[in-house]
Amino acid sequence: MSDDELEQFKTRVNLSEFAASRGFKLDRRESSRNSAVMRHPDGDKIIIARNEGNQNWIFFSVQDDRENGTIIDFIQRREGGNLGQVRKILRGWLGSSRPVVQLSLFVQDLEPVSRDRVGVISAWERAEKCLSLPYLAARGLSPELLSLSIFANCVRVDRRNNAIFPHYDRSGLCGFEIKNTSFTGFAAGGVKGLWFSQAKATDRELVLTESAIDALSFYALHKSNFSRYMSTGGALNPQQPALIRGAIEKLPAGAVVLLAFDNDEGGGKLAAEVKAVAPAGREVRRVLPDKMSGKDWNDILKIQLGLG
Repeated sequence: MSDDELEQFKTRVNLSEFAASRGFKLDRRESSRNSAVMRHPDGDKIIIARNEGNQNWIFFSVQDDRENGTIIDFIQRREGGNLGQVRKILRGWLGSSRPVVQLSLFVQDLEPVSRDRVGVISAWERAEKCLSLPYLAARGLSPELLSLSIFANCVRVDRRNNAIFPHYDRSGLCGFEIKNTSFTGFAAGGVKGLWFSQAKATDRELVLTESAIDALSFYALHKSNFSRYMSTGGALNPQQPALIRGAIEKLPAGAVVLLAFDNDEGGGKLAAEVKAVAPAGREVRRVLPDKMSGKDWNDILKIQLGLG
């Protein structure tokens, strides 16, 4: 019976609300429908989610990889005590001694996620804001470019000094591209969605590219203030056509879709696939980098800047 009670605490106690009662506050800008980012005045930062398999509320610390688990672990790590004392605290929480917590400080529920997605969210939140990186500078992407509001939170740097570019699906963060010198990868356990810049109501075109670096390069070359940018991270997976169609449908009336894929066979295939799923009546056209200079937009940018 005691074990059953502990298991019930893991699902019945809203860990976000409990953390708020201990001084944490929800960061709505970084949170999504499947994860809650919460900060404490002492500088602590945790991520809260719900396990898809058993519906448990779970957390992990951004500062300490070893600190993670359920409401049981949260209490023992922060307040100490044995399981008997934890039971007493949580019985009170579910009974008459539960404190009143402001609704603005926590989330009332979260969309359950797989263990793999929890790992992706954890890795992303542990990465740092990136405004300058030797690898990106070598690709022609300056600190001035990376600091633009249109690209806010669109690239971070991980603990191995890799540039990482987040991908999102309809539920939120689902993976990220990983880039460094002579290396391209994707988040372990993640799946491709779409990388995108910050959208504006004044946008008049959507630029689709094969990589986030090509999207940033296209902006650097053309500097349009009326464009939004998206990357597929290479060839399309089964979920991406629907995501692309949804992104096109959200464009303002009259906006144009520019297919800025690589000037090669793979780019041609991508262009055809996007045209096939684009909503009727939307102008979709392909724009090609000069193949004599390079197959993609980053090649063109590097030549323009004298980077080879």
